Order: sequence, then C-alpha cells, then structure tokens
Amino acid sequence: MDLIRYVTLFTKNRANDPKRFIEQGHCTPDGEIASKTITSLNQKQIDNEAKYDGLYAVCTNLEYDVSSIIKINQKRWEIEECFRIMKTEFKARPVYLSRKDRITAHFTTCFTALVIYRILEQKLNEKYTCEELIDTIRSMDMLIAPGEGYIPTYTRTDITDALHDAFGFRTDYQITSQKNMRKILNQTKKK
Repeated sequence: MDLIRYVTLFTKNRANDPKRFIEQGHCTPDGEIASKTITSLNQKQIDNEAKYDGLYAVCTNLEYDVSSIIKINQKRWEIEECFRIMKTEFKARPVYLSRKDRITAHFTTCFTALVIYRILEQKLNEKYTCEELIDTIRSMDMLIAPGEGYIPTYTRTDITDALHDAFGFRTDYQITSQKNMRKILNQTKKK
C-alpha cells in the first residue's frame, strides 16, 4: 500500500501513467465519509487494460486496408534508424542556423548523405554497421601530388576492399593519375 501512496504523489497525467490504476476515495467501503483520502488499486481498470496485453494498437489517418497499414508499420524501425543515423553519424542536430535557406541546405545535405549511405549499404549486402562504414569512408583520405595524381593515405581494410569491389575501381594500390580519377568520377555519374 505504501507504493500506491507514492504513485499518487505524481501530478502529471500521461497515457501510460501508473496513476491510472490507482483509485482515490473519500469514503470507507461502508459508505461513511473518511477523514483521510483512501487510495486503492482500481481492479476494474487493470482488468480492462489486461484485455489488450500483447497487442499493439495503431491509430492512423491513412485510408489504406489493414494489411497495407501493418506493412507500413513493420517498416517503422527503418525510419527510426534513419533518424538515429542522421542525428548521430551525420550530426543533423543541433542546428545552429537561423536563415531558412541555410537550414534547408543543411537538411538537404544530411538527407542526401543518408540516401548515399543506404545505397552503399545495399551494394555491400548490409554486411557492415553504419558506424564501421562511415568511419572507414571518413578515413579514406587522398593526397594530391601535383603532376603525379592522387596518393592513398588510408590503411587498406576489409571494408575498403569491399567498397572497391562493389564499385569496380581501386584507389588503394598505387598513385591514381588525375586523368584516371576523372575517368572514375565520370563512371560514377553514369551509374
């Protein structure tokens, strides 16, 4: 009973607030007026909600059939994962911008990066985590040697090998001439 009194101290009412299972009465079970507030479990409310144990209700304004809504809801975790990637890996938030055009440009860049990441993820058969893939790409630096080309300054790994195999060109063995780098960039624009 002490736990019931403790729960009644909370003032905020939310949909999942345990307070909804607590009844407060100002009279005894005999019907007499009580000098103190009497708290007890609301067994009727507990039994009513127990009917829905194990079920997940979805409220939507979509005008689709039930099976389509279920399919959409099953993909919700992917949407939530996208937002997590945007916030953590692409640092989409917090945004310290005030002009609308700059905010739009910032989020457009983040969404474009997310689309590119998802393409890479599919090309690599979802073999690597988001963090592994992005950390690897961030570390793939090249040094421009005037007159010679691009020299890889990154360490070759299984992920860099997988990226090279997936896209059909290599940048980790030797110096890549500027002419060859332009050829690689032109190939990527065609795909």
